[in-house]
Amino acid sequence: MTAVTNPAFGPLGSSSALSRSTLGGSPFPPIEEYGFLSDCEVCALVAPNGNVEWMCLPRMDGPSIFAAVLDRSAGIFRLSPMDLDVPVDQRYLPGTMILETTWVTSTGWVLVRDALLIGPWRYGASRSSHHWRVPTDHAAEHVLLRTVRCLSGTMDFLLECEPAFDYGRRLGSWSHLGEGYGDAEVTPGDDGPAVRLTTSLNLGFEGPRAIARRRLRAGEQVYCALSWGDAEPPQSFEEAHRRLTVTGDFWHEWISRGNFPDHPWRPFLQRSVLTLKGLIYSPTGALVAAATTSLPETPGGERNYDYRYSWLRDSTFMLWGLYTLGFDREANDFYYFLADLAEEEPDLQIMYGIGGERELTEYTLDHLSGYKGARPVRVGNAAWDQRQHDVWGVLLDSVYLHTSFRERLDERRWQMIRHQVDAALAHWREPDQGLWEVRGPAKHFTASKVLCWVALDRGAKLAELREAKDDAVRWRSAADVIHADVCERGVDERGVFCQHYETTALDASVLLIPLLGFLPPEDSRVRATVMAIADELTEEEFVLRYRVEETDDGFSGEEGTFTICSFWLVSALVQIGEVGRARSLCTKLLASASRLRLYAEEIDPHSGQHLGNFPQAFSHLALINAVMHLIQVDEVATREAASTSDSDGPHGL
Repeated sequence: MTAVTNPAFGPLGSSSALSRSTLGGSPFPPIEEYGFLSDCEVCALVAPNGNVEWMCLPRMDGPSIFAAVLDRSAGIFRLSPMDLDVPVDQRYLPGTMILETTWVTSTGWVLVRDALLIGPWRYGASRSSHHWRVPTDHAAEHVLLRTVRCLSGTMDFLLECEPAFDYGRRLGSWSHLGEGYGDAEVTPGDDGPAVRLTTSLNLGFEGPRAIARRRLRAGEQVYCALSWGDAEPPQSFEEAHRRLTVTGDFWHEWISRGNFPDHPWRPFLQRSVLTLKGLIYSPTGALVAAATTSLPETPGGERNYDYRYSWLRDSTFMLWGLYTLGFDREANDFYYFLADLAEEEPDLQIMYGIGGERELTEYTLDHLSGYKGARPVRVGNAAWDQRQHDVWGVLLDSVYLHTSFRERLDERRWQMIRHQVDAALAHWREPDQGLWEVRGPAKHFTASKVLCWVALDRGAKLAELREAKDDAVRWRSAADVIHADVCERGVDERGVFCQHYETTALDASVLLIPLLGFLPPEDSRVRATVMAIADELTEEEFVLRYRVEETDDGFSGEEGTFTICSFWLVSALVQIGEVGRARSLCTKLLASASRLRLYAEEIDPHSGQHLGNFPQAFSHLALINAVMHLIQVDEVATREAASTSDSDGPHGL
């Protein structure tokens, strides 16, 4: 395949939609400026200027049709004022995944709303070919809807839709449908599936691009809908508005099921759990680590990975967060996705495709320039067949959490449980690649040993619940051996837990020691470790995974501070009693969210710029854990204050 250019019209990137620069003269918006849309089957990123710059079909990990976030010539879908790039405001409609953008010029005000539509369950006469989980009341409609309303005055508006199929390797060919100008389809030039564009505007074609221009006047309303597969797009603005309302109702109903504390940080919890819902591929229950591939952890660097897969390591925090906030169905679906895979093939992988795929071969897209020149652009993830010893611990902890919240053990899973606990017991003495999937030599990573202990500890507790006394005794004894080994070999002279047995380097993964119950928070080694990381493994208070100069991870260059690690530190500081410091750090982290309360994988502590794939599930999972730790402290303080007040007795006039 060749890079996408068209001799008649020039490079796609030369269009008016992409040629004007943003901050620092770069045509790429900052990562944190993107809005995130989802229908729980497909995701999209919307730039502030109205460009849809990332979208894959027919599911989250499919080939892209819009990928301007990775190369300005790899496909866009713009709907915005003709000569304006910066809106006056952008927000989500409260409690939804509907993005609202407000545009203001000297002549008028216009409101744009973007959503991936969700409607009533539509698989009745024929069954869905891709749903594993129990059918719900709703399903993705396979429509990206964009509505425009002119509030006052006039404004010249522009629609430009130029898909570039298969990660920008194939241009589309447009043709009108029906008798008018408002319905068209684009195909990738071969037997590939068509995508349909339906609108109340009049479409024309310029090579691979569909274009519509319209001067909007006060009170006018228009729409456009991109649809695929068996979707039925709306045929009028009235129908589009009704279906947008149904989508909003779905999100309102869903978020209202949650148990959110009455606290100033409640909006962050709500947006985080909405984001997690948007990152769950509902047909299987799988959680993708992020919506994107190859957004760089280092500006212009090579630390670029494909995160559109489901990692076992996310499972413990995912289940804890969803069960804690009352979203049992999503937690159960994710648990069953993992448990089914472990039962089908007992040898665990660190990650899976969202349809249960096991081979996730990595390759590079050399025709794409990458976000702000960061290359290579990768599809697939070479870490899928790495040896990581955390897998047994996170799976068994997930089983234990699931069992605890449901207050019963699923007997069907017992043989799977026994196999996975014994696998941890058989392999825990071996080196591995660690929680961070380093591509350097295998080591005896401390966090990996801790998670092997978790596997034996949770296995023993589950065996006790089942009254399998022999297994319980055997696994408890083995857990004690692992515990002693870690405490002997994983600690330096200061009593600080280190990255692996052959180093004194720090690693944020050992913050899991108190969070997973390996040692109690009052243990002197826990306090020493948490404080050492807080003081020595931070930049501007935000936590690094490790110092790259001390860790052979197989890559060159720096990386930003990891948002998940910083939130882990908040939780760990709360546990050791450093509540003031924890609250200060948490406040700073929440202030570093994007204006839509979203997080990428990393944050540059000096500029506040977000780095890495976006939005990142692990960041939002750790936020929920940290914020709930602090809210629980506040609730205890409130109850104690009320109790003290009551003990003073009634006060009359």
